[in-house]
Amino acid sequence: MSVFLLRRFLTLVATLVGASLIIFLILDALPGNAAQMLMGADASPDAVRALAVKLGLDQPLVVRYAHWLGGMVGGDLGNSYAYGTPVAGLIAERLVLTIPLAIMAMTLTTVLALAAGIYTAANHNKLGDVGVMSLTQIGIALPNFWFAILLILLFAVKLQWLSAGGFAGWDDGLWPGIKSLLLPAVSLAVVQAAILARVTRSAVLEVLREDFVRTARAKGLTRREVLWQHVLRNAMIPVLTVMGLQFANLLAGTIVIENVFYLPGLGRLIFQSIANRDLIVVRNCVMLLAAMVIIVNFVVDVLYAVIDPRIKVHEL
Repeated sequence: MSVFLLRRFLTLVATLVGASLIIFLILDALPGNAAQMLMGADASPDAVRALAVKLGLDQPLVVRYAHWLGGMVGGDLGNSYAYGTPVAGLIAERLVLTIPLAIMAMTLTTVLALAAGIYTAANHNKLGDVGVMSLTQIGIALPNFWFAILLILLFAVKLQWLSAGGFAGWDDGLWPGIKSLLLPAVSLAVVQAAILARVTRSAVLEVLREDFVRTARAKGLTRREVLWQHVLRNAMIPVLTVMGLQFANLLAGTIVIENVFYLPGLGRLIFQSIANRDLIVVRNCVMLLAAMVIIVNFVVDVLYAVIDPRIKVHEL
């Protein structure tokens, strides 16, 4: 197991370095000048040049990349061009909202998808199966931002049960903060849950046809016992794969959803920083999102070996 984990960890580190290089090169190649944006269109060339030197924008590409990489390792992400404050502080303030939102959305996605997928597989070709699969097809076709607007119209405008936007904060208690994130989390989760439910159904149905399932039933186990004790674990490999991919989609979706609900999270910070051409903030935020996705996929790989030891032995 230690050799398996070491190989996976080295792959994780190499992927993080590769992602950082790609992010840096792409953002550096974008047209425009951050110093010119900050100084304004009427600023003199000398003033713009002086600000560029102060910000380190005149240094060679390799030097700037090495400085950024070393800063990330040491915890120094630099200062925002637009806000004039440390980038690490800006990101930490926004993660207080974005991380709970992502956790809520992923929890809702997992609960809804597993319940729907297992139910439809257990009732294959029955009315419940057809009905739930029809709903998932609609869910897949829904853009999450459009579904978010529908939720606002229903629960905030018509019923007035929840707020249409903004974040109450955690200082007033846990429930007000959760209420503020409930509609955004649902709008993110529904589309992802629809996809995951169909994958879960297919995986469970495939395992139900295996010989060991018939053997377990022949030994006297009930259908429910076979389903939860034997089938579900063996069906989790493709489900975990899709969950890892969905986490990336979920993080990307927060950029849009946080702007729909006017939430001061990481997604809105990225949007504002792009508008201000505050590339140092954009670079670090995108790198953070990429790192979160890569780490989640590393965890999924480890879970593969825990669920099915054959994967670990095969790779060794």
